Amino acid sequence: MFDRPRRLRATPAIRELVAETRVVSHQLVQPHFVVADDRADVPIPALPGISRMGSDVLRARVAADLELGIRTALLFGVVDQKDPRGSAGEDPQGPVQRAIRRLKREFGEALTVIADVCLCTYTDHGHCGLIDGNHVLNDASLPLLARQSVSLAQAGADLIAPSDMMDGRVRAIREALDQDGRTDVGILAYSAKYASNFYGPFRQAADSAPRAQGPKDRRTYQMDYRNRADAVREALLDQQEGADLLMVKPALAYLDVIAAVKAAAARPIAAYLVSGEYAAVEALAEKGLADRGALVHEHLHAVRRAGADVLITYHARAALQHRWI
Repeated sequence: MFDRPRRLRATPAIRELVAETRVVSHQLVQPHFVVADDRADVPIPALPGISRMGSDVLRARVAADLELGIRTALLFGVVDQKDPRGSAGEDPQGPVQRAIRRLKREFGEALTVIADVCLCTYTDHGHCGLIDGNHVLNDASLPLLARQSVSLAQAGADLIAPSDMMDGRVRAIREALDQDGRTDVGILAYSAKYASNFYGPFRQAADSAPRAQGPKDRRTYQMDYRNRADAVREALLDQQEGADLLMVKPALAYLDVIAAVKAAAARPIAAYLVSGEYAAVEALAEKGLADRGALVHEHLHAVRRAGADVLITYHARAALQHRWI
């Protein structure tokens, strides 16, 4: 007699019974791009099915997402007025701040709002920190990131998500939030954010690509994708500085990094299935080369299997609408 593992794969019911990994709605986070025009609903060509939205459209979209079971939204601002310091990011009347106030007024604790913090979408040079010639200035950028964080927390954000990858920014933000009396506002740190080739559609959506001024790319502050130990180091530093959750970004090409950070850190782990990963699924499905739902199901379970507790994905809504998970 020999062992027959196939017996536990014989029927859909048996496979479901013994599945080791589960994805459920409350683990999903839906990203949104927010603009100043309250009625705007502008499709993003690089991200089929995703739009830049004003607060009227966003409120309706979030209400429908809550009905599906998506309890968390991640907000990115998109503005027309940019300057070298990214001043619009800390404007109390900025599109994200206004959207947060409206969402929290409408949905209260039923909705968790995560606010991305960075300078790239607000600066005229498109970098995540201040620049001086071809250098991105780390320490000089920290007060700006802290002020942006406080502004978003004052608007009602539940979690602040710094994505800039400046050294020491978690400590600076934590201290600023605490000094403002926002001790209950958490920090979801983009701890292992790689200089990836999968960000192209996002940069179109957020109008955040580096421009002529400064370095030509972000490799002096985003991580080298050849390195894994570096990700663990970054995550443990963010944990030490006060981060409440730690993120790995992108997800699918970095499952080993998710597993390594999960094993080393004592915080919940988020993984961001980024814009290029989303666009790849959409392109395969559009060409009839793969089933969209089956791909989404496989991807989400792979990231969960690697150890992620929170899944940030542009497919969150569709996954629940079409029962892909």
